Amino acid sequence: MVGLKEELLKSIWHAFTALDLDRSGKVSKSQLKVLSHNLCTVLNVPHDPVALEEHFRDDDEGPVSNQGYMPYLNKFILEKVQGNFDKVEFNRMCWTLCAKKNLSKSPLLISDEDAFKVWVIFNFLSEDKYPLIIVPEEIEYFLKKLTEAMGAGWQQEQFEHYKVALNTSAEGLSAWELIELVGSGQFSKGMDRQTVSMAISEVFNELILDVLKQGYMLKKGHKRKNWMERWFVLKPNIISYYVSEDLKDKKGDIILDGNCCVEALPDKDGKKCLFLIKCLDKTFEISASDKKKKQEWIQAIQSTVSLLRAGSAPPHKEARQRRRELRQKLLAEQEELERQMKELQAANENKQKELETVRKQLEAAAARAAEEEKKRLQTQVELQDRFSLELEREKMVRQKMEEQVAQKSSELEQYLQRVRELEEMYKQLQEALEDERQARQDEETVRKLQARLLEEETAKRAELEKWHLQQQQTIQMTEAEKQELENQRMMKEQALQVAMQQLQQLELERKEALEQYEEVKKKLETAANNTKSWKDKVAHHEGLIRLIEPGSKNPHLITNWGPAAFTEAELEEREKSWKGKKATSE
Repeated sequence: MVGLKEELLKSIWHAFTALDLDRSGKVSKSQLKVLSHNLCTVLNVPHDPVALEEHFRDDDEGPVSNQGYMPYLNKFILEKVQGNFDKVEFNRMCWTLCAKKNLSKSPLLISDEDAFKVWVIFNFLSEDKYPLIIVPEEIEYFLKKLTEAMGAGWQQEQFEHYKVALNTSAEGLSAWELIELVGSGQFSKGMDRQTVSMAISEVFNELILDVLKQGYMLKKGHKRKNWMERWFVLKPNIISYYVSEDLKDKKGDIILDGNCCVEALPDKDGKKCLFLIKCLDKTFEISASDKKKKQEWIQAIQSTVSLLRAGSAPPHKEARQRRRELRQKLLAEQEELERQMKELQAANENKQKELETVRKQLEAAAARAAEEEKKRLQTQVELQDRFSLELEREKMVRQKMEEQVAQKSSELEQYLQRVRELEEMYKQLQEALEDERQARQDEETVRKLQARLLEEETAKRAELEKWHLQQQQTIQMTEAEKQELENQRMMKEQALQVAMQQLQQLELERKEALEQYEEVKKKLETAANNTKSWKDKVAHHEGLIRLIEPGSKNPHLITNWGPAAFTEAELEEREKSWKGKKATSE
């Protein structure tokens, strides 16, 4: 699918670059809409006009660049391509958009249809980089195929001269330069227009339409068993047969796969050059025009089935891939060789610079040596004169020095003795320093111990402070509770005072009640005495006759003195009241 996308992009690139630019150097949005709609139509992709507006919604003025159109093209068109479209129609649409603007105005020896086919072949053979060009190796391959199709001999020397001239001017040719090269007749001299056109069509059918072989043969029918002449077209996975070579009336297809096979048949029923194509569901009997054609067809079909079994691409596509890989390999080797040559050249230049520097240094050293030699000779003469004068002086000095040497010898002995004493002092100093170092280590140990004890003391102090803080908080809480209890005590004392006042009041009321009770009791006693004396009088005068008096319907208590002045319930109520007052007073 990636290879198909690259092939589509090449044709679309030609169409896009042929669009008119505005003053800002960009393509207008309206032209992109037309191009997108045409692409969706020929590629059988549903067109979404809103997507383009949405993709370029920030660009209200319209012009956009090809960098901005590329993401839209990939996302909304190329990713939706399924391969169910007519490649020739697609290429023809892109050709229509770009040919008028780019095709040379000078007369060509080929028709517009042939120029279109050369343009499509260019897209197939060109490199996968933009702007598109076809390299000399692919030009040679195409011209060889074209020359073979015309039945002419290949002029290698002529192409080598053309290749040298081409390499001096450019890396390759554009599509329009290739069309102009073919149309100029430079490599088809002596051929008429029809021969060139047929050769271009043959190469186009092979490279673009994947036609591996085509021609007239007889085919035996499945129902009527009659033999009919058909135009057969062999492609990588199918053999189609038509009524004629104009390909307008298609009669059927023979689907090829890895399970198909082809076998030669002996002549029978008056038919010669027979062979059989076996597929899973059908078998086809075919008669070629001669033994050579029969053998060519059998080999072509067998090769196609072998490629299907191996899962390989068609031969011309595999050959193109191998040529590209070879070019890439040669290019990598050439780049590596150039890199090595540059490194060697740089190393050589560095060596030359170093040699030049050494030469200059040698020359300067030689000049300095000559000057120094001259100065040395002059100095030597001066020194000889000076040495002759100083020699006498040296003799005198030598005598003095001998005397001084003797003196110095004694001083040296003293000095050596002093050195030995100093060495002894140095050893003692080393021991003292070692003792000091050990003392410092002990001091450091004690300091660390003190620091640890200090940390423990700090931790304990922090813990004591924490306890002290908790104790203060507890005391504050106790003080608050104490204050609360004091308030409650005051409230209780106030309530007690109120209760005492009420008790005193009740005591007064009890005393008053007792006084009233005593008074009532006295009255009752007086009334009882009066009643008793009255009853005695009545009994004395009237005997047992009792006076009938109106009274309450409720039962009355009967005392020793007669019916009571209150009921039993009233008496119980008064007793409870008296008991309550008594308890309160106590």
